[in-house]
Amino acid sequence: MKKKIFVPLEGMSKKSTVIIGITSFIIIFAIWELLTRLQLVDTLFLPTPENTVMTGIDLFLKQGFVHDILVTVGRVMAGFLIAAVVAIPLGILIGVYAPVSAALDPVLSFLRYLPASAFIPLFILWIGIDEEEKIAVIILGSISQLILMIAQSTREISKSLIEVSYTLGTTRTNVIWKVILPKTMPSIVDTLRIVLGWAWTYIIVAELVGASSGIGYMIIQSQRMLNTARIFVGILTIGVIGLVVDLIFKWLNRRLFPWNIQ
Repeated sequence: MKKKIFVPLEGMSKKSTVIIGITSFIIIFAIWELLTRLQLVDTLFLPTPENTVMTGIDLFLKQGFVHDILVTVGRVMAGFLIAAVVAIPLGILIGVYAPVSAALDPVLSFLRYLPASAFIPLFILWIGIDEEEKIAVIILGSISQLILMIAQSTREISKSLIEVSYTLGTTRTNVIWKVILPKTMPSIVDTLRIVLGWAWTYIIVAELVGASSGIGYMIIQSQRMLNTARIFVGILTIGVIGLVVDLIFKWLNRRLFPWNIQ
């Protein structure tokens, strides 16, 4: 008897997951092709897949788009790594110690609702329009989300697990290294994966102002020339990079924390 797949919280084979995922992309591109082929949408607003592919080839081979990609990736990773280095220990401290949580939770909850894009004019005034300004936008947009999500993951550790570790002789200091970190690290890596996706939205906004290179810069220049095919290439490139990074994070999670595989 075949296993039913439409069951709440029931898993699926890896092969079925890959097939369904690929099929979803095929359906999306088929709809895109039909919309343009049947002229249901003007190509000024929605370029054909063929035109988008040819524009992408031109961008990569003749327009130096690879440089723009590398610049943007460098900005994202620099800002995100700085945010992660600060957020991981701080998030664990907030999740473990109630006084730290009482002091910082309200402040971080306040900062979490402030849009990073609103600070771009201030950052330009304070820092200038160089790389530091764009990296600062990434840090501001990522750090509070990371800290709060990591703190929440830490709080979800069962207290009975902590009590058992004390019974077995673990000290209050060592319980962080021997119990809390091993239990929390898979969730932390997953949190990094999720927030890194948000970081990409911040960098594109940052590159729309005061930039001379990057994917966001290419997109805004294309908009001024009404070249929607180039805009689509930029958007699809970000999507492909995000998908690859997402798969890498999932692979790392399985490799680094095999005990967490469900």
